[in-house]
Amino acid sequence: MAGERRLRILSRLLDSEASGAETARLCEVCAEVTGLSGAGIMLMSGDVPQGSVCTTDAVSDLIEQLQYELGEGPCVDAYHHDRPILEPDLVHPATPRWLGFSGPAIDAGVRAVFGFPLEVGAVRLGALNLYRDRPGALSYEQHADALVMSEVAAHAVLVLQADAAPGNLAAALEEAADFHYVVHQASGMVAAQLDVSVGQALIRLRAYAFGNDRPLSEVAEEVVDRSLRFDALSR
Repeated sequence: MAGERRLRILSRLLDSEASGAETARLCEVCAEVTGLSGAGIMLMSGDVPQGSVCTTDAVSDLIEQLQYELGEGPCVDAYHHDRPILEPDLVHPATPRWLGFSGPAIDAGVRAVFGFPLEVGAVRLGALNLYRDRPGALSYEQHADALVMSEVAAHAVLVLQADAAPGNLAAALEEAADFHYVVHQASGMVAAQLDVSVGQALIRLRAYAFGNDRPLSEVAEEVVDRSLRFDALSR
């Protein structure tokens, strides 16, 4: 059964005008195969989200952006807990969570969200996010398809990255991606200013942006152009 699912999914990836398994098509197939409203793929490294590889629409793009800026949501939890994270009713959850993420996502029309970790063996790469514009749990078939789709996506990311130089991102991944380079640069600068890890620096950046009701990218730009220093804030 799993083999049949993989063949069906791979045929969807290859049966398109796009060449190969480019990332945009990969996200489209994730949504098509599972029958959900949209999909996104987020890469992570350690505790730090790297950004979105692809999204299918404006809503899935917002979901990825919220998770990156707030550090919470289905992809983040799926990656950290190494298991699927399923929220069939974001408006009326059994256990409230993602207090920063849920409100804007609901306002955008999201009613259910599901995160599946991307992993190959012991290597964790990120997570697949799926959303639906109405509440409801995944069916058995949808859940099984999402598990296989996350496996296929993880292998596709590794294949696309295989020929890249060490430390560089493959062109095929970077082409349609949103990796928030200014935020990564700012995180490194704040880490040096405060003598903390990059992950802790990113948390400080997020907290400052959230507390001042400002976009994370805007705060990061001020750090990079040296008009904002975090060691000065600590005094």
